[in-house]
Amino acid sequence: MLSTILIIIIRKNNIMYELPEFNIKKKENKPFKGWFLIGVFLLGILGGASSSYIFYLKLKQEIINVGVPIVHSERVVEKEYIPQTTQEQKIINVVKENSSSVVSVVAYKDVPVYEQTYSQDFFFIIPRLEQKGTERQQVGAGTGFIVSEDGLILTNKHVVSDVDAEYVVVMNDNKEYNAKVLARDPVQDLAIMKIEGGNNLKPLKLGNVDDIQIGQTVIAIGNALGRFQNTVSVGVISGLGRTIVATGSDFSTERLEDIIQTDTAINRGNSGGPLINLRGEVVGINTAISTEGQNIGFAISIDKAKRSLEQVKTIGKISYPYMGVRYVILDKEISKARNIEIDYGALIVGDDNSAVIEGSPAQKGGIKEGDIILEMNGEKITKDNSLAKIISKYDPFETVNLKILRDGQEIYLNITLGEWEE
Repeated sequence: MLSTILIIIIRKNNIMYELPEFNIKKKENKPFKGWFLIGVFLLGILGGASSSYIFYLKLKQEIINVGVPIVHSERVVEKEYIPQTTQEQKIINVVKENSSSVVSVVAYKDVPVYEQTYSQDFFFIIPRLEQKGTERQQVGAGTGFIVSEDGLILTNKHVVSDVDAEYVVVMNDNKEYNAKVLARDPVQDLAIMKIEGGNNLKPLKLGNVDDIQIGQTVIAIGNALGRFQNTVSVGVISGLGRTIVATGSDFSTERLEDIIQTDTAINRGNSGGPLINLRGEVVGINTAISTEGQNIGFAISIDKAKRSLEQVKTIGKISYPYMGVRYVILDKEISKARNIEIDYGALIVGDDNSAVIEGSPAQKGGIKEGDIILEMNGEKITKDNSLAKIISKYDPFETVNLKILRDGQEIYLNITLGEWEE
């Protein structure tokens, strides 16, 4: 209530203006009768606030139960994922434990750079391509994995096939190192590299192929498509002891024997990456895929890679024994077509090429075209146990005994194996 007289004096042209005086009559003090309405209003507000808070808590719990993150002051609160099965937990553990040891292998090369120019010939303008120097460009990408603390890396031979290229290894944390190719396997699609200045690196554990079974779960890790580093895919071993003929991007072919088959997704760029079991052990090196089927991939046995790796460590190169013959493995169909009584062994035949290579251990030992090698050191030669597979068990310069069928007669020859280097 206004209890004083408000006077405002305004000076203008030396004239004083005085606001009129107002007398405000005081009202009688009577008891206030609106307390009930105020109380109802306040109770309504309190009840609404309580209901809203209860609804918020319930909604928050529902969101957490379905695993949706809730944002509080720009901070994401997320329920930790709990693996649903023991197998799933093992897969997660293997990936966490081994991803840092899987690397991307990138090839760089100085390639010519061309620029389009124009020249005039009488009334015609002729476009031409003119080289303007060279430029360092990426020309290939694949995968590898660390197999020693000092930086030895195992990969596919076709990943590092360009002898004129420079190779860079990209780690899982995106650190880059120059790498040198120490050896390319002359028989298997394998190569061994070394990181320059590598030290205290974490190698993957190498398993044993004798322990793997068809249907066993395996994990592939690799640089898929040359862009998606450390991509993980999971599948099973779908076949063992396969023989394939692989064709590279340059249309060259290579016969690969005793190969692991898997339905684990393998893409371009996965070549050279590890195939790992649930114990975290490498059982194969991913190397090829079938374009005719769905999820049919192939990996080289880790046991074959162990041999090459050990040779590089001890003698600094990869070498194999060789005999120097071209042959066809006999089975029922081939024997029937060629009118041969037996259905096993290696028939020495050259087709358009010489069956027995000039100057080879086979020629020196007396092997002739048309011979059928039945056994080597008492081991029978069959489609599943080829001559090349048996020879690979020996070292160069070892002498082996061959059981041969020639003109219907069994004879025995001793052959000293030669050395086949890359």
